[in-house]
Amino acid sequence: MRDDPKERAALGRAANAIAPADGIARRRADFPILARTVNDRPLVYLDNGATSQKPQCVIDAEAHYYAHLNANVHRGVHRLSQEATDAYEAARDIARDFINAAQREEIVFVRGTTEAINLVANSFGARFRAGDEILITGMEHHSNIVPWQLACERSGAVLKVVPVDDSGELDAAAFESLLSPRTRIVGLTHVSNALGTINPVRELIALAHARGVPVLLDGAQAVPHLAIDVQALDCDFYAFSGHKLYGPTGTGVLYGRRALLEAMPPWQGGGDMIRQVSFARTTYNDLPYRFEAGTPNIAGAIALGEAMRYVRDLGLDAIAAHESALLRDATERARAFPGLRLIGTAREKAAILSFVLQDVHAHDVGSILDHEGVAVRTGHHCAMPLMERFGVAATVRASFALYNTHEDVAALFAALDKVREVFGDA
Repeated sequence: MRDDPKERAALGRAANAIAPADGIARRRADFPILARTVNDRPLVYLDNGATSQKPQCVIDAEAHYYAHLNANVHRGVHRLSQEATDAYEAARDIARDFINAAQREEIVFVRGTTEAINLVANSFGARFRAGDEILITGMEHHSNIVPWQLACERSGAVLKVVPVDDSGELDAAAFESLLSPRTRIVGLTHVSNALGTINPVRELIALAHARGVPVLLDGAQAVPHLAIDVQALDCDFYAFSGHKLYGPTGTGVLYGRRALLEAMPPWQGGGDMIRQVSFARTTYNDLPYRFEAGTPNIAGAIALGEAMRYVRDLGLDAIAAHESALLRDATERARAFPGLRLIGTAREKAAILSFVLQDVHAHDVGSILDHEGVAVRTGHHCAMPLMERFGVAATVRASFALYNTHEDVAALFAALDKVREVFGDA
């Protein structure tokens, strides 16, 4: 198929005529990087599951800190330190509101979801003993597998895994049967990064709590797409990253139920997490600071607060509706595309489309798409056990965000036609 920019635009207009834009995508002008080109073509950025682009207000918030507030927090009596502390703690209040935590002390700033899960695995996991069980699922990101494996190595605990069915949904009956008197924690992804499956976490949490088992949710792929209320979910821990939520890299949040956090030992020692230090003993700071050792990413936390404010003001329900329309469009096109096999067809999905093309390696697909200006992710998506479950080494993953359009979907499939042209109709 000949690639024609006018034809690509016409396809996009036709798709929009079928599913009118709700106004959300018009905010793409807020994201300066989307104005650039790749290989002399307009950038079509569909790798949001890996990291999202940043609106100008987030970029400005980080720059403003360094230009006008740059000082350490919690330590100084001078004006800059006080203003930096106020801005940093205001971001904590925004995070508390964003996920509806009961108290600001339940919000711990971390470098991202990976650090948040490692914090819990090391600190809460300090109580694990030989024969205890940790329950995770077959669709977890490596960051919700490896920290628990390390905890098992330290303690002698045993890792149990809930299976995934052919559509990419969890086996709920198996989940319930795997909960045992020895289960000490459940680690569960809210939304699968590789499949887009939205897990029925509220029901699964209720099953675990009925047996007295706490639950950690990996929310890295959920917070950009779904309104999160940790009190309504009744989860015990919730972890997410800033960079997938239109915020800076190296930022994130761990929510922890206060009673649990208060019973957990610090997992890093240093400045700001202490109350009193002598060579004889150290007493630790109050929540949340006992888990925030050292100088934090102050600028990043402030900019993350701005990102959460930006998303909150747009409305996650509106964002979800817009992205759902994009996913329906992409799924319909995928089902009709010759030789394409969807990986992950759960009934409830976030805006992620994973697939393989017959006889074409995922990396080759990604390279040709990049030549056409379309950015997707190819590989195992840090979910090797899940790839093995579906009998593939890698998939192509197109993941959508609030600034994507039906024209972007059309561009993806026009570029996939180019793949067929290069490799032939296998």
